[in-house]
Amino acid sequence: MEDCEALCTRLAVMVNGRFQCLGSNQHLKAKFGEGYSLTIKLRVPPGQQGVNASLEAKTQALMQFVSSTFPGSRLKDQHHGLFHYRIVRAPGITWAGLFGAVERARSKYDIEDYSVSQTTLEQVFITFASMQREPQEIKRKCCGCC
Repeated sequence: MEDCEALCTRLAVMVNGRFQCLGSNQHLKAKFGEGYSLTIKLRVPPGQQGVNASLEAKTQALMQFVSSTFPGSRLKDQHHGLFHYRIVRAPGITWAGLFGAVERARSKYDIEDYSVSQTTLEQVFITFASMQREPQEIKRKCCGCC
C-alpha cells in the first residue's frame, strides 16, 4: 500500500470482477474511509505512589470525554496510558473540530501528546476486500446457464 500511495496518481479497485471505484489516493480515502484515527497519550508521572489509581481515574475521564464529544467513536486499543480511537465520519466532525476539541481538553485530562490522521489507504482496501465473495457464491447468482 505504501508503494501505491507514493507512486500512483490514480487507483482502481475491483471486487468480484467489477469496478468499485477509480480515483486518486485522497479521493478514495475521503469517499470510502471510515473517518479519522485519534491516538492520545496521557501524562503518567514516573515513580509516584498511587499511579495506578491516578491513571485509572484519568482513563475513565478521558474515555467519557471521547465518547461524549465524538458519538460513535470506537476504542481500538488501549495500554499504558495510550489510546487509539476510530472516530466515525459524521456531519458535525471536521478536522478543525477534532483538533480543537482535543486541544481544549489537553490540560483538563492531562494529555501529553495526541495525533489525528485520516483513514489509511490500506484500511480502505481492507473494507473492499471484506466485500469479496467466494467463487461458488458468485456462480450461484449467475443466470444458471453455466
